Amino acid sequence: MNSQAASLLVIFGATGDLGQRMLLPSLHSLERDGLLPESLQILCCARSNLDREAFHAQVAESITRRTPPQDRSEDSVQRLLARVDYLPVDLEDQESINRLTRLVTERRTGEVLFHLSTAPRWYGHVCAALGAAGLTGPGTRVMMEKPIGHDFASSVGINDAVATTFDEGRIYRVDHYLGKEGVQNLLALRFGNALFEPLWNARHIEQVQITVAETVGVEGRAGYYDESGAMRDMVQNHLLQLLCLTAMEPPSRFDPSAVRNEKIKVLRSLRPIQGADIATHSVSGQYSAGAVDSVAVPGYIEELGAPSRTETFVGLRAHIDNWRWSGVPFYLRTGKRMARRCSEICLQFRAVPHSIFANGGARVEPNALVIHLQPEEHISLHLMNKAPGLDRGGLRLSQVALDLDLDDAFEDVRRRGAYERLYIDAIEGNSTLFVRRDEVETAWHWVDEILSGWRNNEHGPKRYQAGTWGPSSAVTLTERYGHSWRE
Repeated sequence: MNSQAASLLVIFGATGDLGQRMLLPSLHSLERDGLLPESLQILCCARSNLDREAFHAQVAESITRRTPPQDRSEDSVQRLLARVDYLPVDLEDQESINRLTRLVTERRTGEVLFHLSTAPRWYGHVCAALGAAGLTGPGTRVMMEKPIGHDFASSVGINDAVATTFDEGRIYRVDHYLGKEGVQNLLALRFGNALFEPLWNARHIEQVQITVAETVGVEGRAGYYDESGAMRDMVQNHLLQLLCLTAMEPPSRFDPSAVRNEKIKVLRSLRPIQGADIATHSVSGQYSAGAVDSVAVPGYIEELGAPSRTETFVGLRAHIDNWRWSGVPFYLRTGKRMARRCSEICLQFRAVPHSIFANGGARVEPNALVIHLQPEEHISLHLMNKAPGLDRGGLRLSQVALDLDLDDAFEDVRRRGAYERLYIDAIEGNSTLFVRRDEVETAWHWVDEILSGWRNNEHGPKRYQAGTWGPSSAVTLTERYGHSWRE
């Protein structure tokens, strides 16, 4: 779809945590570097009863808190604020919504991007109001934050409601992981190098592990988190998107339809985890009191202040039933209050068919390619190497890593935050890094079966101490198949 750059960005929920922590600081970074369209105006709205000056003060304070001193200046902040206006809006009050739609109609001089950073239950309501005001036709598009629903049925309901006013080509569903530099570099690594793609299949790879581990707890989001849990909050979107990018076939070209067509094929090839497989292929956990970085932290129930069966850890053994990946387990793991913060993808290659060093007692470890996404972005290839020495008792081997440190390799290039890239793409009408409806709903269908299996089997979360790698049953998940988590 051909689009012009938007001349008006309307942000719903602009005073919320995401808006102040990520969205407005990202817009400031784009403003500082001269990347926003010259004509772009930004209209922020939220329930908070603020005037323009008070909201400007809030934005300036957020930028100061979230942006390093070397990356901001008074001039760049003031240039952004000159674009920004604020209007208090109560989404439960029709007259309040009418004031907003009248203002948008008055300010509109070209294409409009609406960004819904509110609770998802408001998405259909907001889009209906925009449609009634004639603000959802050609030249408009909408960004929506996850979660798109609480399960498959609610996801369909939200998507249907939004689809009554915006066609699919103008809906931009956000998964901020797709805006991360390291995630996009996964595509460059796979499809821009002749070295890896011939080996990227079941013939050469024994297992794949995808880990997104956090050291933080619920951080004031206990109400939301207790209704979602790790499965809905992380697996349904972030981990399954990483799985798709890791496992998908090469797209015919790098454009929105081609990339997303290959991702949906992966999701549709995921083997259901149900019945007896629930016990052997899935683990849920909930952290108890412990220590993270030598600091004592409370358990989830203490933070929540009430009993709960919500999982803060999920471990899965997934299979993709297609030619490329038949028989290769994909281990997925995510949790809060874990031993260290990391997001990484590890592909372990198959062992050599015969070791010529075995008689000397040398152990040959399988090669592995590890793609580190955060906190640092780098790629390491683990290879066997001769250990230095005279080897009079036999040749000794040691595994060493060839490291590509992206910060060092591109030290003169500023690293972009995920929302900087996502905003630029949405403003310019490029939907490649956004999630299509069929991806969201197919992922929900797969996740719902696991959650249903947990409920039917009364599969409550196992306790794990904060500062560890999850419950002991997560270890069993891999070791019963002769594998072990990379830690």
